[in-house]
Amino acid sequence: MNIEAKAGSSFTHTFRFSQADVEAFAQVTGDTNPLHLDAEFAATTPFKRPIIHGMLGASVFTKVLGTQYPGYGSVYLKQTLEFMRPMFVDTDYEGVFTIVSINPDKHTAEISTEILDSQTRKVTTRGVATLMNKEKF
Repeated sequence: MNIEAKAGSSFTHTFRFSQADVEAFAQVTGDTNPLHLDAEFAATTPFKRPIIHGMLGASVFTKVLGTQYPGYGSVYLKQTLEFMRPMFVDTDYEGVFTIVSINPDKHTAEISTEILDSQTRKVTTRGVATLMNKEKF
């Protein structure tokens, strides 16, 4: 990914999760809340159907920042998160990453991280990541 390392540079990543992904995440983390796994239970909630774990949705941030930009060799220092809306399986989402600031002396950058529902364009998750990468920043 060829991104200019300057404030305001932005890039996107489209993705989706399956119910099998949700089940695997539940198994790995131990978070077996029926809100994520049981359609009958979820139907009794305001969401009316199972939702994706918020942290599973946010995991796209580490995937992209660790493998695409800034990519390999990056050290994740911090991530803030706000879960604005539920995410659902088999729905297309777009991760939007925007460089907020760069500190070349420390080789760090703050990058705005957002997830948008590709159809509604509403933000489901947002935050700011702080990363260190000696080759990129």
